[in-house]
Amino acid sequence: MKLDTKKQILNRLRRIEGQVRGLQRMIDEDTYCVDVITQTSAVKRALSGVEDQLLESHLSTCVVGQMKRGQHDKATKEILKVYSLKRT
Repeated sequence: MKLDTKKQILNRLRRIEGQVRGLQRMIDEDTYCVDVITQTSAVKRALSGVEDQLLESHLSTCVVGQMKRGQHDKATKEILKVYSLKRT
């Protein structure tokens, strides 16, 4: 993984960590349920964004490298595995 990608992902995860702490406070303070659900949806979208960035990085580095080394079966299996994980 490229250093700049790693930094971006770590920054996103730190923001998500803050969002989750905010959710804990909201529950502790008996915040209106719809407001909490709105925040949980935001966290899910943020995590999905991290997942997308990781996938893009993996495909453009690891999988491309596997293909160049002639490891087509391994690359295909990884792509299918990630595709399956994204669908759940």
